[in-house]
Amino acid sequence: MKSFSIGACLLVALVLLVSFPPAIYGQTCPPSGSIMGREPPPGECNTENDSDCCVEDEVYTTYTCSPATTQATLTLNSFEEGGDGGSESACDNQYHSDDTPIVALSTGWFNENDRCKKFITINGNGRSVEAMVVDECDSAMGCDEEHAYQPPCRNNIVDASKAVWKALGVSEDNWGELDISWSDA
Repeated sequence: MKSFSIGACLLVALVLLVSFPPAIYGQTCPPSGSIMGREPPPGECNTENDSDCCVEDEVYTTYTCSPATTQATLTLNSFEEGGDGGSESACDNQYHSDDTPIVALSTGWFNENDRCKKFITINGNGRSVEAMVVDECDSAMGCDEEHAYQPPCRNNIVDASKAVWKALGVSEDNWGELDISWSDA
C-alpha cells in the first residue's frame, strides 16, 4: 500500500479549498455596511413586544445576506396596524392579524420578495408550524419612520406573529427569542 506524502495531502487540501471556498459554501455572511442611529421623534418608536429603539450615534451593522443554513432566531412581531412591525407588509402592502401564522424573514432569506406569500415550516420547542411569509425583517436599513425607528434586523431572524409562538407551544412569559430552524414548506 502506498502512503501519501505531506506535499500531496497539502495539494489536495488546496484544490478543495479553491474549489469550495468557505465564504461561499460555509456559514459566513459578511456585513454589508453600517448605519448611524438617530434618536426617534418623541412617541414614534413602538416598543411593543420589547422592540428596541435606535440610539443616537450608535453604529448598527447592516447585512444584505443571511447565513447559508436556516438555523435562526425566532422573534416576536406585530403585523397589525399600530403594531411594532412598522408599516404595511412588503408582500401585499397590507396589515395582518397577529392571530394568523405569518412571518417576516431577514433580508437575505426574504430574497427580494422571492418568498412572498410562500409558506415555511418552522421547527422549535419540539414542535413545527407552517407560516406564510408576508414581510421582510430589514437587515439593510433601519432607524427611520418606515422601520418604526428600530435598528436593522440581525441577518438570521424569523420575525413571527403571536399565532406562530402559540402553535410552537411556547408559554407567553417565554416569548421574545427562540432558537429554531426553518425550511421552505
